[in-house]
Amino acid sequence: MKRALTYLVLICAIGFTFQNSVPEAQAFQKEHKELILSGNGSSDESFDGTVFSASGSLGYFLTDNFEALIRQDISYSEVQGSSDLWNGGTRLGIDYHFNIEALYPFVGANIGYLYGDTVKEQFVAGPQVGVKYFANSTTFILGLVEYEFFFKDTDKAGDNFDKGRFVYNIGIGFIW
Repeated sequence: MKRALTYLVLICAIGFTFQNSVPEAQAFQKEHKELILSGNGSSDESFDGTVFSASGSLGYFLTDNFEALIRQDISYSEVQGSSDLWNGGTRLGIDYHFNIEALYPFVGANIGYLYGDTVKEQFVAGPQVGVKYFANSTTFILGLVEYEFFFKDTDKAGDNFDKGRFVYNIGIGFIW
């Protein structure tokens, strides 16, 4: 937790340092739409044992500060000598954005469902915090940290809060 907060503070500090060198950012406005994309992958030298993951989200600003969103994560693993493995997660969320010039820190929460070949299918929920740093009027870089806890039914959700995991994401986003 301390490490995640340290990274978030570092991202914010970098944004404050460079905020005057960025072209005028377009502030989020009611009815803006947002698309965020990120991904990664790896393979060995012969492209056996390939692993990749991708995340995407689509958001809609309900007000100048509140954004409703849907986020999709997918991962793929190809293990030599066995079948391909797929996992996914779909979450709905809401974020509140603070405007500091080209820097937009935000806090929020999400809830969704995990599914796939190597995960226990179950609900997931938790808080999230991040920052969006505008490179120009419609394009930004995203840093996001989520804390996710898992549950099969709502009666057990509170019992599992301290048995969660942190999820980190860096991506690029666009507004229109």
